[in-house]
Amino acid sequence: MLKAFRITAYLEGISFLVLLFIAMPLKYMWDMPLAVRIVGSAHGALFVAYCIIGALVWRQLKWPLRIAGLAFISACLPAGPFIFDHKILSHSAQD
Repeated sequence: MLKAFRITAYLEGISFLVLLFIAMPLKYMWDMPLAVRIVGSAHGALFVAYCIIGALVWRQLKWPLRIAGLAFISACLPAGPFIFDHKILSHSAQD
């Protein structure tokens, strides 16, 4: 389950960065709103998957509430899932 969470975290993080730095400029600078609709939908689905799988991993690994909170907050920050993976998940995978 942790491996699935890590993969989902990376995909969610990438989709967020693509949304912010590619799709949003396409929409507002070059009048291409379809980019935000497509990337935004994919990002939304990945965000929901991240939250669901994160809750399952939290329960399975018996994370403290602080770690679970950091996991969910990291999904709301650009590059947050990558930092969370590096600081927390890489250590959990070694245990």
